[in-house]
Amino acid sequence: MPTEKSDELITAKGLSKLYGDFVAVNGIDFSVHKGESFGFLGPNGAGKSTIMRIIAATLTRTSGEITVLGKDPADRGPEIRAHLGVVPQQDNLDQALSVTDNLYIYGRYFGLSRKFINAKIEELLDFAQLTEKRDAKVEMLSGGMKRRLTIARALISEPEILMLDEPTTGLDPQARHILWDRLFRLKEQGVTLLITTHYMDEAEQLCDRLMVLDKGSIMAEDSPAGLIKKYVTKEVLEVRFGSERNAEVSEQLGALCARIEVLPDRILMYADDAEKVLEEIHKSGLHPVTSLVRRSSLEDVFLRLTGRTLVE
Repeated sequence: MPTEKSDELITAKGLSKLYGDFVAVNGIDFSVHKGESFGFLGPNGAGKSTIMRIIAATLTRTSGEITVLGKDPADRGPEIRAHLGVVPQQDNLDQALSVTDNLYIYGRYFGLSRKFINAKIEELLDFAQLTEKRDAKVEMLSGGMKRRLTIARALISEPEILMLDEPTTGLDPQARHILWDRLFRLKEQGVTLLITTHYMDEAEQLCDRLMVLDKGSIMAEDSPAGLIKKYVTKEVLEVRFGSERNAEVSEQLGALCARIEVLPDRILMYADDAEKVLEEIHKSGLHPVTSLVRRSSLEDVFLRLTGRTLVE
């Protein structure tokens, strides 16, 4: 992963955004390097979309400093946007036009030549697996196809940075994995990706580095594996005794491992050897209704940092 300061495409220091008394972004520092996939991970309302809009020069900051491609978004917005590809949360395609026409018109918006656009359309249709749908109206496409078309459209101007705001929200598992494959290909081509998400698996799969956000503040920053290694144990044992008994048995369970979290529907027990802990539970005379041993995840990291699960 690039780490040289000269490779920084985005830098922010003390970046803040306030709406009256509400603090949407709370004096954060971060940087994004050329060619990396950088993720903003957090629940709804954490400040992810606000940061993306400031980077895209569609929202002004309240205070602090930020540069994108060496320029200040507050002063050089149009120049910055010319080098960005933006995939919003909600698809804003023209439903009445064909797949090809959506790409063509967007290319003309950037002032690109007809010759360049027509050649680029063929490349993007292949990339998005939409060649057979080239003449279909957008309203006839599935949700996954529309999402791939929105990404293809964002690539028409060959941007240096591709920004994806909750890219797979609302998609079924198969459509999500197809979309991930397309984004992996972009990473291999050296495109810098900025991704906001609240999906654990998506963050782990796609991001080289993550910034965990809550209530506009940075809780932690590292690679997905680095965050898990730093904040949680290797394994987690999930046990359920029924909502009435979870609180009742939590004190007894707490004596069997270094850390537990009591949630409304289950108890999480963090240990290097979760199977051994489960054996000790049974030996103590406690018998959970269900039990599950799994590896630690980013959601466990978020729970450790904030005291709550990521998606509530």
